Amino acid sequence: MRTVVALTGASGSVYGTRLLQVLPGHKTVIVSDDAAAIAEHETGMGRAEIEALGDEHYSNSDLAAPVSSGSVKFDAMVIAPCSASTMSKIACGIADNLITRAASVALKERRRLVLVVRETPLSTIHLANMERLSAAGAVILPACPAFYPKPKTVDDMVDFVVSRVLDALGLENDMYERWSGGVRGSRGPRRTRR
Repeated sequence: MRTVVALTGASGSVYGTRLLQVLPGHKTVIVSDDAAAIAEHETGMGRAEIEALGDEHYSNSDLAAPVSSGSVKFDAMVIAPCSASTMSKIACGIADNLITRAASVALKERRRLVLVVRETPLSTIHLANMERLSAAGAVILPACPAFYPKPKTVDDMVDFVVSRVLDALGLENDMYERWSGGVRGSRGPRRTRR
């Protein structure tokens, strides 16, 4: 499987770096300038370290890179984290850098596009853009960890989100304990009104 993995300027660079660590197959990496600065702050990883997790990498300003053309085959693209700005540009068909252009290619060629959106709360504009992208075939996968696997560390919560990305790509994985229905029928503690 050939996957383009892009990191944009939103908090949550750990989702992209962790995905690059566990994603099988050929990986093309694109890191925006804002993403590089945020990753350095959040994880201590520099651009070169992140790019080294892939098989090849391109500058976000390189609109002549192979993945900017629909004639070059790749199977999927994941933007993790995906800023609201990047999401909005893709929804409006703006392809002004390599990340938004490769996403446009993924949509027009009907390839899998997964956006790990990192923004909260969401405005009506964000929601409308998510709806447009979903209708166009993208998978909107907000970075929302679950707590039923009883995570003990931040890494556990990150792995849950990354696992859901792998699921969206159709890749088997066992990065967390999946829901077993263990609390079905339980009503939980009762609350009293005061």
